[in-house]
Amino acid sequence: MAVFPARVVFSEGDRAAVAAAVTESLTTGALTLGPHTARFEAAFAAVHEASHAVAVASGTAALEIALRCVGVAGREVVVPANTFYATAAAVVHAGGTPVFADVEAATFALGPESVEAALSADTAAVVLVHIGGLITPRVDELRQLCESRGIALVEDAAHAHGCSYRGRPAGSFGVAGAFSFYPTKVVTSGEGGMILTESEELRDEARIHRDQGKGTFGANLHVRHGSSWRLSEPNAAVGEVHLRRLKEFVEVRRSVAQRYTAALAGLDGLEPLAEPPGCRSNFYKYVLLLPPGVDRARFKGTLRERFDVRLAGEVYELPLHRQPVFAGLAHGPLPVAEDVCARHVCLPVHSDMTDDEVDQVITAVTAVHAELVG
Repeated sequence: MAVFPARVVFSEGDRAAVAAAVTESLTTGALTLGPHTARFEAAFAAVHEASHAVAVASGTAALEIALRCVGVAGREVVVPANTFYATAAAVVHAGGTPVFADVEAATFALGPESVEAALSADTAAVVLVHIGGLITPRVDELRQLCESRGIALVEDAAHAHGCSYRGRPAGSFGVAGAFSFYPTKVVTSGEGGMILTESEELRDEARIHRDQGKGTFGANLHVRHGSSWRLSEPNAAVGEVHLRRLKEFVEVRRSVAQRYTAALAGLDGLEPLAEPPGCRSNFYKYVLLLPPGVDRARFKGTLRERFDVRLAGEVYELPLHRQPVFAGLAHGPLPVAEDVCARHVCLPVHSDMTDDEVDQVITAVTAVHAELVG
């Protein structure tokens, strides 16, 4: 049997609920910024104990809107080197300049020291990315550093649905948190994103930006340079239904991660990205560092060819300061990000993963480790 990197999980009941909701939208003609969007916003805010939520067209849009709202145009924004292109692209599209900072190997996240080294008089914001669903235990230090300098802390929580640190949910540490509902995420709306915030002012600004910069939905009075960042009602209906399964999905993923960690603990040189004390991850990704010198492509290829175990892409295989599109913004090496990006893999985790699939992955990784590492 083939074990794929990810699987989108909608039960028969979920599919029927989505179909009924979409039929309702088609019947009423309310296809954007309607009741499904409002319910999805309210439910997602409640799950993350947030006062306000604004649904938008994508996670990238969520981040760009948040950055526009805190005012990064013409200024610098510190971002981790090992994040997806969209994190830095959102800065650029919001009119800012990304400044790449190194990360900590234990969490793949920014640390206060690397952030402080990247700050300047022009710094407007810091984007903290919760890679794989891990919230760094240094998040309070980062928040305090930003507050002491008058800098906005924005969370890129694209991976972090339902995650928390010391009981405090992802999206609640900064002035805003940006979530993604891309199909591979723990909760999906097909395409979509969400901004969480405690600020009524930021919520209102975000609503303006998502609807072409209009001051009100029904009038063509444009007060901001917004865009078409609305979430459609059918997408909102998908997200509204899928969100009901979040708790269940997280428990399954955590169980898979626990089995991986226990089974692979005795394999020399393999280092899982451990869940820090106080952190409750959704294990959107199960990240495993390979020993130095192991050929990652060969490791992944052997798993696929001999055991039919397919691994997902990395988080991420090439740090941003080495991406061609950002070549002009690179300022020296960032050794930790370069190291962890070069030698980690992500094992399959599904929200309905079976014991047989987990066993197959463990057997495969154990055998390939013995062959390539000894």
